[in-house]
Amino acid sequence: MSIFRKGEEDNEADVASPPRIGQARPIRPKNVSVIGPTLVFKGELSADEDLVIEGRIEGTIAHHKKHLTIGKQGRVKANIHASSVIVEGKLVGDIHSEGVVSLARGADVEGDIFCGRIVMEDGARFVGRIDMGEAAKEDLPKEPAKVESVHVQKFSA
Repeated sequence: MSIFRKGEEDNEADVASPPRIGQARPIRPKNVSVIGPTLVFKGELSADEDLVIEGRIEGTIAHHKKHLTIGKQGRVKANIHASSVIVEGKLVGDIHSEGVVSLARGADVEGDIFCGRIVMEDGARFVGRIDMGEAAKEDLPKEPAKVESVHVQKFSA
């Protein structure tokens, strides 16, 4: 009997953990918006919750502190600003993320990626450049420290 219980516990743990690229998604939490496959949106899109795009978007996407997923059916032509980004579908535009950007198998991305980390699965297509210095630049001070006075002492030998 304990064999069956162990299997059930393993399944429960899988549902609670965040999805990895290419894995079946668990039931979505309540704070996630979904743009369905028949929806077409043109303009500036922003939200205060995680977003899954399965439809068509043109414009800009501002999701600074949230997670954005472009699903397998998603077709996006936009510049994206998000905390983290997973691309499974097609994207034409730049990605700006202080976190991780993940390109899944079958993803098709044309544009530049500015991020802290990147994960690219075998089978993802990418045309552009990657700059992983954006997150590091935020850690640097904006201006050099000012020095009020300097005292130099000479030693004679």
